Order: sequence, then structure tokens, then C-alpha cells
Amino acid sequence: MTDTTFRHEPSHSQPLIDAHHHFWALDGQVAYPWLEESPVENFFLGDYAAIRRPFVAADLKRLVPEDFQLVGSVHCEAEAARAQALEETRWITRQQATHALPSAHVGWAAFGTDECAAQLDAQCESALFRGVRAKPVTAATPQTRQSVAGTSGSLQDPRWCEGLALLKERDLSWDLRVPAWHLEEAAATLEDFPGLRVILNHSGLPWDRTPEGLAQWRAGMRALADNANVAVKLSELGTPWHAWDAGANRELLCEVLDIFGPQRCLFASNFPVSGLKVSYGDWLALVTSAIEQTTSADLRQKTLDKVLHDNAIHWYRLPIAAIASPTDAAAVPSSTATTPSITSSTATHKTPTA
Repeated sequence: MTDTTFRHEPSHSQPLIDAHHHFWALDGQVAYPWLEESPVENFFLGDYAAIRRPFVAADLKRLVPEDFQLVGSVHCEAEAARAQALEETRWITRQQATHALPSAHVGWAAFGTDECAAQLDAQCESALFRGVRAKPVTAATPQTRQSVAGTSGSLQDPRWCEGLALLKERDLSWDLRVPAWHLEEAAATLEDFPGLRVILNHSGLPWDRTPEGLAQWRAGMRALADNANVAVKLSELGTPWHAWDAGANRELLCEVLDIFGPQRCLFASNFPVSGLKVSYGDWLALVTSAIEQTTSADLRQKTLDKVLHDNAIHWYRLPIAAIASPTDAAAVPSSTATTPSITSSTATHKTPTA
């Protein structure tokens, strides 16, 4: 059962930017084989029939509690058919023009191929495009971690890692998603790419909740936190092997806040996927309660503002003006405000010329 004891209740609407969610219409414009064809085996949250249906901007907006105001968001690639990565970026750009969400898009490109550079350049034509989530080959369990080391597509594959260099050349970021037993390897790989902006997904995926597994997760998180160019999303603490435990998950969030510091932590929902385990409101309550638990009263609102919106603006270079704290009643935007429309002139990343 989800614990909502610590639900944040600001005196005025708290601005919110969701730094990681997915949209899909399932209407034929973009294909998602894992949603539209036979279910994949061993999905990390189990049976996912409940999300094999459209999820678009209006659905996300409806999930946000009334005491929060969604002022922006970051869309992350949703495993579209790989030949349609560019079309997914274009579709998301059209969604923003119509629905004012998302504020940015993290796409996909085929690292380790001759096509990667051209794929990045084509997606850079969208003003929303900020970076890539390309997942390296990983092991299914911590016990088999070494079985993939050095294989094609792994974190030790020089050809695959050329994709990271291409991102850096274009001032694009990398969304890093690996289970906890690969975090230290990721930190070692990033030593070869100083200055590359990296946003770690899903709290480092601490799936193995044994004492040994959590020790490995902490070591990997600290190794990544030593790199000042790495931030982390406070998102997705569902696991393949454990039931949802709100208290234990809140403690993990507190640890992430302690390891990275609130200036490098971004609120993110991973909806609709995370909805298989927890409601949007309860996840938001869990994150805000972790902030309350780790922050003194005099710094609490500033920390909430950093984690709930300011850090997303900084790390994803969102074209959103400074957001007033809800403690300043006169400056808080009205609940009917929408995310500003984004045109090519507001893009802050460098569009390559070749």
C-alpha cells in the first residue's frame, strides 16, 4: 500500500516540470512494437497490459494533483520502431505545437553505426531535441554482469561509445539507463568524455535490494556523482523482484538526494510506465516527502523549487522563464497558464552544420 502521509501541500500552486515521461498515440503515425504487437517477455515491471493504450498530453495533465501546476515536461523516447526514431521526434514536435507539451524531447540514435551522425543531425532540426537515450547492452542480473563486458554494444565497446562523442560535438546530452550493477562501469566510461552532459535515469535502477545489491548501487551512484556533469532523475523505483514499498523507496530517494545533492536531482515520473506500480500523485508525494525529510525547514521551499522545476530547466536547457516560488503569491502563475510554445528561435542547443 502506498504511503501518502507526507503529501506536500503548498499554500499556492507549486510549479512542476516532469523531467521524464512518454507519449504514444498508437494510431499508426509511429509504431511501437512492444505496445502494439506481442508483449515482450520479462518486462521489468511484470504484466504491462494496462499501458498498452494511448497516452498523450491530456492524459498526463489529468494526472497532476490540483495543488501542482505542470509548467513543462521532458519527453523521453518510448522504444518506437527503431527505423522511426526521426518520425517519433517529429511527432512529438507536432504534439508540442498543439498541446504545449512537452518542452523538450530526448530521442534515440543507433550508436555504433555509420548512420548515427546523420540521425542526430536530422533530429536536431526539431527545436525540442535535447539529447539521446541509447541503452548499452547490459546483463539481466548482477551475477551475470561480466558476461557482457566488452561485447558489441556494451559500455566497453569503442565503436558504440563513438555515439557519446557525437553527442558532445553537438552539445547534446545522454540519458543514461542501466541497472545498478553497471553504474560503476558507466562512470568509468564517462571519464573518456569530459564535459558530456549526462542525466541518469530512474534513480540508478536499484533493482537488487539485497544488502550486497544496495551496496553496489551506492558505490555506483557515488562514482557517477563524482562527475559534476552527471545529474539524476528521481524516478521509477519499481523493481522486477520486489513488491512496491513506499517507506523503503522514500529512503532510497533520500540517499539519492544526499549523494548527488538537490542541485543535481530532477523530479520525473516515468509515466505511464510507473503507473503500473504507483499513482502519479503518490509518486509526487513520495519525492516531496523525501525532500522534506532531508532538508531543513528554512531551505525546504528552495529545494523543492530546484528539484521540481529549476534543475530540469538547467539540465535540459528548457526555454522556460524563471519560475516564481509559490511562497510569492503575487508572482505565482495562474492555474490556467500553459507551457510557452517553442519555435526554432528558442532552441538553445547547437544545430550542426554538417
